[in-house]
This record gives sequence, C-alpha cells and structure tokens, in this order.
Amino acid sequence: MKYFKEPEYTHGQQARTGILLVNLGTPEAPTARALRPYLKQFLSDPRVVEIPRAVWWLILNGIILNTRPKKSAAKYASIWTSEGSPLKVHTEKQAKLLKGWLGEKLASPFMVEYAMRYGHPAIPDTLARMKAAGCDRILILPAYPQYAASSTATAFDDVYAWLQKTRNQPALRTVKHYHDHPAYIHALATHVREYWQMHGRPDVLVMSFHGVPRYTLDKGDPYHCECRKTGRLLAGALGLEPGQFRLTFQSRFGRAEWLQPYTDKTLEELGREGVGRVDVVAPGFTADCLETLEELAMEGRASFIGAGGKEFHYIPALNEHPQWIAALGRIALENLGGWVSDSWDRDADEQARQTSKNLALNLGARN
Repeated sequence: MKYFKEPEYTHGQQARTGILLVNLGTPEAPTARALRPYLKQFLSDPRVVEIPRAVWWLILNGIILNTRPKKSAAKYASIWTSEGSPLKVHTEKQAKLLKGWLGEKLASPFMVEYAMRYGHPAIPDTLARMKAAGCDRILILPAYPQYAASSTATAFDDVYAWLQKTRNQPALRTVKHYHDHPAYIHALATHVREYWQMHGRPDVLVMSFHGVPRYTLDKGDPYHCECRKTGRLLAGALGLEPGQFRLTFQSRFGRAEWLQPYTDKTLEELGREGVGRVDVVAPGFTADCLETLEELAMEGRASFIGAGGKEFHYIPALNEHPQWIAALGRIALENLGGWVSDSWDRDADEQARQTSKNLALNLGARN
C-alpha cells in the first residue's frame, strides 16, 4: 500500500487536539454540471444504496445521472443564497462558533474544522490539513444526531480509509450519536418555543426526519428507533399531547418501501382533515439544506395547502442557534476527556517542548 507523504516534522513542535464537524455534502453550484459528480459520488456509496453493484451501476450511469442532475439543479437553484449552498454556509458558521465556544472553556491548543462526506471540503483533505497543523488527536463529530449506516457510518468509513493510508496516524475518537442528549433536546425545544412565541402555536406539529429504506430497520439499523426517541423527548419537552404532533419520514427514493409514515402523505391527510395550521420541524437536520428548504418548506407547503389546509409554517433548522452551539460544545467536551484542559500552562508547555527539542538535537536529530 502506498502511504500519504508525511508532513515535515520538527522536534518540540506543539501538539493540538482537533475537532472535525462532518456533514453530508453539497454540490459546488446549482447546475446540472455540478450536480452530476456530486450525485455520482453520493449514489455510488454502497452504504447509501444497498443494491447489487452491477445492477446499480447500470441504473445509476444509464438512467439517473442522465436525468436527475437537471431536475436536482433546479431545486438547488430555488434555495441557493448569495453566500452559496445553505448547508455549507451553516456548517461553516457552526464550526467557527463552536471554536469560539470551546475557546472560552479550554486553555490547551485545539482547532475546529468542518468537512463534507460528499463534495468539498472533503474529509481526507481536511484531516490531512489538521494533521499538518499538529493535530495528533482528532474527534470526529457528525452533524447527524441520529445514527444511520447511510450517514454516520459512511462518514466514519471515509475517515478510516484515510487512516489506512496514513503512516503516522493520529489518535481518533468518534461520536456515534446524540439523539437523546439533554443539551440537544433542550436546544430543539428552546428553538421551537421561540418560534411559537413569535408566530403563535399550530394545531399539529409535524416532526419530519430523513427517510431510509424499511429493510434497514429489519437488518438492525437503529436509526428508526433513535428518531422515535428524539421525537418523544422533544414532544415531552414541549408539553405536547399525542394528538398534537406527528412523527414522519421524508425524502424517499425509488420503489422500495421506506420508513413510514411519509411526510408528504401525512401533510396531505392533515389538509384533507381540515387542520387549520401545521408547523413542520426537522429535528434530524442540524443545518438547513435542500431537504428542509425545498422539500419541506416549499413542497410540504404545497401538499398541505393543496389538500385543503389553511396555514403552514416551516420552523428552520437549528443552524447557528446559541443553544445548539452550546450543545455541540458540551457533546464535544464529553468526548474529549483527557485530551484537552482548562488549566493548560502555555509557558510551561513551551519550556518542556524546548527542553525536549534540545535533548533530541544533542542526540543527533536533524531538526
């Protein structure tokens, strides 16, 4: 196996702890040309589509990549901002705010970066940059509160693939999930309550999670159960009775059965039932993206109003909400135990590193 070239090493250089915030990804532009490589990378992942490779290769390259990029580009164009892709913009801001939050709690050297599983900045490139900056310990913090093989696990796969080609590997920790973490639930509940204080309350709150094929549950994926628990805890924190909320799944693809109930069908049913106002929140999406801004806020509204509903509200994702940044920080700190400190002494550390460097040079080290 050919290993990556190691960054130049200097004796006595300062070691850092790295935190890598990982999100799904986004195309570089809302165009068919940009969508094609993004969709190819995403849909070629065997964890995302569990269909025999030979069969799926023909479907993907013969049909999907020749038809879907143009359709998807139009949807991305409808939510694109002057700053770029909402998902990338929010994730980048979250990383910067997380760095600031942790900076008020920690004295020891650390850095916070973000990466995308599909697209740019890529996970391997970002890890290499963190390693070159002196990170010998790295925490992988996915932006997915609920674990799924098709999201969390595939992000870890990319990390481990980079490790396999790294000669001098950094220590690594991963955060599997935080679907029931008190700080995450508190951030969600606070965000929803603040929205209701500004806009009033709905007759029904729909909690929409990203869908996955039904067979993944049968094969042991915990995603469905974790979504259910998040929904139950959020409803409890908001003081909702069973009839005041629905938990649904969106974004199904293909002909196979996916987790139910489906979001679009539920919104249509609520509209036909004459429900006056529906609010939709997406607890599993920590940054607004195509699936929230276009599929829920636009298509969801059309489904509900078109079926007879009167008033529809989409409650934005957590994005840069202060309670969410604080939750990210607390989750990170809980998983950084022993790696970081609030009592680190810069002068003592510099003196110790200089002493170590001098000893190494006296023993014949080159630098």
